[in-house]
Amino acid sequence: MTLAVSSRKMLIANRGEIAIRIARTAAKLGIRTCAIYPEDDAGSRHVATSDWSARISGRGASAYLDHAEIVRTAVREGCDLIHPGYGFLSENAEFADACKANGLTFIGPGGDALKALGDKAQARQIARKLSVPLIQGLDVVSSPDELAAFFDAQGDGGSIVIKAVSGGGGRGIRIVKKRDEIASALQSCRAEALAAFGDQNVYVERLIERARHVEVQVIADGSGGVIHLWHRECSLQRRNQKIIEIAPCLWIAPDVAEAMLKDACRIVQEVNYVGLATVEFLYDVGRNDYAFMEVNPRIQVEHTVTEEILDLDLVALQIGVCTGTSLEAQGLSQRAVPKPREIAIQARVNAESMGADGTASPAVGLVALYEPPGGPKIRIDGAGFSGLTLTPYYDSLLAKVIVRADGGWEAARASLDRALSEFQVAGVETNIGFLRSVLQLPEVKSGEFTTRLIDQKTRELVEGDVPPQKFKAAAVTTQTTARVSLNIGSGNVGVPSPMPGVLISLLVAENEPVGAGTPIAVLEAMKMEHVVTSHAAGYVRQLAQIGSTVGKGDVLIVVETAEVEVAAEAVENEFDPDAIRPDLQEVLDRLALCEDAARPAAVDRRHNTGKRTARENIAYLCDHGSFVEYGALAVAAQRGRHSEEYLRANSPADGIVAGIASINADEFGAERSRVAVMAYDYSVFAGTQGHFGHRKTDRLLSIAEKAALPIVIYAEGGGGRPGDTDNKPGVNLANPTFWKMARMSGIAPLVGIAAGRCFAGNAAALGVCDVVIATEDASIGMGGPAMIEAAGLGTCSPDEVGPSDVHSANGVIDVLVRDEAEATAVAKKYLSYFQGDTGTWDVSDQRVLRAAVPPDRKRAYDVMPIIETVFDIGSVLELRRGFGRGVVTAFARLEGRACGVVANVSAVNGGAVDRDEADKTARFMQLCDAYDIPIVSFIDTPGFMVGPEAETRANVRHFSRIFLVGASLTTPMISVILRKAYGLGAMAMSGGSFHESSQMTFSWPSGEFGAMGLEGAARLGFRKELEAIDDLNERDKRYREIVDGMYQAGKATSIAPYLSIDTVADPADTRALIASGLKAFVKIHDEKQSKRSFVDAW
Repeated sequence: MTLAVSSRKMLIANRGEIAIRIARTAAKLGIRTCAIYPEDDAGSRHVATSDWSARISGRGASAYLDHAEIVRTAVREGCDLIHPGYGFLSENAEFADACKANGLTFIGPGGDALKALGDKAQARQIARKLSVPLIQGLDVVSSPDELAAFFDAQGDGGSIVIKAVSGGGGRGIRIVKKRDEIASALQSCRAEALAAFGDQNVYVERLIERARHVEVQVIADGSGGVIHLWHRECSLQRRNQKIIEIAPCLWIAPDVAEAMLKDACRIVQEVNYVGLATVEFLYDVGRNDYAFMEVNPRIQVEHTVTEEILDLDLVALQIGVCTGTSLEAQGLSQRAVPKPREIAIQARVNAESMGADGTASPAVGLVALYEPPGGPKIRIDGAGFSGLTLTPYYDSLLAKVIVRADGGWEAARASLDRALSEFQVAGVETNIGFLRSVLQLPEVKSGEFTTRLIDQKTRELVEGDVPPQKFKAAAVTTQTTARVSLNIGSGNVGVPSPMPGVLISLLVAENEPVGAGTPIAVLEAMKMEHVVTSHAAGYVRQLAQIGSTVGKGDVLIVVETAEVEVAAEAVENEFDPDAIRPDLQEVLDRLALCEDAARPAAVDRRHNTGKRTARENIAYLCDHGSFVEYGALAVAAQRGRHSEEYLRANSPADGIVAGIASINADEFGAERSRVAVMAYDYSVFAGTQGHFGHRKTDRLLSIAEKAALPIVIYAEGGGGRPGDTDNKPGVNLANPTFWKMARMSGIAPLVGIAAGRCFAGNAAALGVCDVVIATEDASIGMGGPAMIEAAGLGTCSPDEVGPSDVHSANGVIDVLVRDEAEATAVAKKYLSYFQGDTGTWDVSDQRVLRAAVPPDRKRAYDVMPIIETVFDIGSVLELRRGFGRGVVTAFARLEGRACGVVANVSAVNGGAVDRDEADKTARFMQLCDAYDIPIVSFIDTPGFMVGPEAETRANVRHFSRIFLVGASLTTPMISVILRKAYGLGAMAMSGGSFHESSQMTFSWPSGEFGAMGLEGAARLGFRKELEAIDDLNERDKRYREIVDGMYQAGKATSIAPYLSIDTVADPADTRALIASGLKAFVKIHDEKQSKRSFVDAW
């Protein structure tokens, strides 16, 4: 079909072959295109391929990364579309958002989708949420020590791979096989990621030694249409960079391939995605299974092979969906996607030279001859041409050679080799011979290759005989532009350049003595400066010209060899590892001001109130040495009022200590113990929330969301800080802190701790936490005394605002403790339930349960001993004890596994469920469900509280909350009827139904069942009969006979044959039955299809 895009104007924010590819499709669609180029790229072919071009500032690859300049250029040139191609800004969410803000249509997914899928760690979280198989790894890496712990966890022979969060194209990847390589690998990976993508964040995965790299091409239109366009095989890689790609993938089982296709679509479906996406998987050859790796939310270099096997124009489809034309309107549905025709292979031809270790160096100079192959079923996507000058500033890709063939894999492989044999390039080195050698490997011919094959065979491939080319080009004199040419002469030596680059500085002068190891020049290559040292001692006789483009091996200086004293001096100039440079000393001094030792008076005031400092609380909370602080050097935004020295001394860290750490790592390991920690510092302006404190909090919350880090927040403080004067106009209602904190709900556990006074914004942060732990002296309120008085609501002291006894009774406080020490201990125990199973446990004598429920069915009893007996000794943590006292909610462990527990309390209103009990139960079920913690319910209730007075509390709505939550549970639930199970109340305590939410429902022999309480049912159902008996003694006798009959009909053994419960069990077997159920019901799959799991009744 024809897209409604003709007469529109598109700026192509890229260069080289992909810019040319995009321009050709745009022309076919009637879109006029504008190419961009910096001054040093004006001669590239893409500049002439578009309808017109515009120069941008800067030079080298960094010019194509300047999104502000590119957006300005698009607006200035009158464009309304921007296509980012691949690489550069194609996965940059800020760029996508900037395009939208300036009225430009970004040909790709929106900023939110890029943040969700372009960030590799966040994409892993999405896959984890959807239960897509994942490689074991860490989504966030904070230190070499954390990497070392993960490396050690792989056991003997295990290896890891460090990857850039924003990576692609094989860059920002380091494989670590030795423990002592971890620190250097992390440093180099981060440096490469920062240079290539502007983001140094990394994540780590277990290395699968024998893996295939299989990717699925997906396209989505943002209106529900998400389809796959089959898969590609990309295992032929050199140092993690693809060099040969194949479509479709021929070497995985059909059922595995089908599962990959479905998972790829599910991942993309999860976000509001528009455009092309490639979902990448690693297929474990040894285990015949696969794991999600990453999503590339853009067009891929290898999109061509998919186009060839399907006869589709992916760029046209991409432009269509991104400009508002649905897949359906373009005539494309999953059913309409054709099956692959033939086999397509692509080889990437680069201008480069290779070392024996596989290191590739980009070639520089003049391409004197460029003659690509042609013929049926051969496609060339390239930007090379005879006369092209190559510089070290850009990618070395000259062309992509794509062939299509029938007759199976061998025919396709041979076709590609033939095409490469006819490709003639002179003047610069290429990898054509290397590619052809790869195609001759026996493993490639048989199809039995993995991602590590080329790296394992590198020396053989580089040093072996290269297959001869079909055509012999006439001799060509290699010409270079501004290349170095020095005459070495007899008795002299040349100091060569170790890499291609530009000579930007000479560190020696003519006739000056140099020694072995003396720095002689500085090169710029790939956006980095490299110091070159001399390998010879003597006197400098010739120098290259500054500004020259040099190739690897070009001579930079000529040295007349001689014995000179400079050589000895250079050797003596050794590095002192204990030396502290002035810049480092400045950092150390600044950081020291943040420590408690620098503020003894403030610390004493804190201790005199019986409280710890913020840093002391963090030290007790976190594993020793694990806390990594963020934003320690921030100070209050009051530079207009105070000097920098004053602020450093009096507002360290702007009153909030924040960072990442581990808690309980010794028990649960490095990955499961990860947390984010924030502690407001009451010694800094009473713990108020400052401008930079908010920014620190926002930063940490963003990291926590991406990495699904649990959060612990010490929330003591007075709310927003009115004294910050530097943040004009002084109020920011667009502040995202509270939104970000609330957004974390359900992503990872949130623990709030309140000691002392916690008002306004601090209380808001506390209130969104899953659990609130508060000390007995806490006072919590949405406004402090000053705000209350300003609102005309009278005066009160801080301790009168919201004391702990009030908030314990109304449910704000989950756990009431004596002091910060106990609060910290409870926080660590609470987090442990979400960190994994324990390996050991102690068990009580289960036989005592046989006497736990009194024989007298009307006698009240304490349910806590039952809970403490059934579950592992010492594992129970009760929540909201002072609120909704007719129900117990608690976490506990059974055989080391965390469980949520709810139980009726017969001593409070006979175990009836009132409003507070319903709210308490519903919220606790939600908490368990959010983190896949199974629920065990102990039921002994006469039902919901009823009556005119009860209805004044809106119980109809509050009671219904349990049914709504129960009907949406995806975590297992097991119900144990201890005694009374009457009516709707009993059903609610089982999640709404004994059979639906509850996967196992059994009763103790003391269980009794009915639509309502037996006594009430007798009076209501037999009223006329009883009233007809005049003799009161006889009436009472008859009444007791009716009740007894009902009891006999409704007791557990009478109900069980009708299957509304699963069995009647010996109470001593309760623990064993629950344990069996938990092993069987690992996770429940909810088939409910809706945007939200439910709409709350209240």
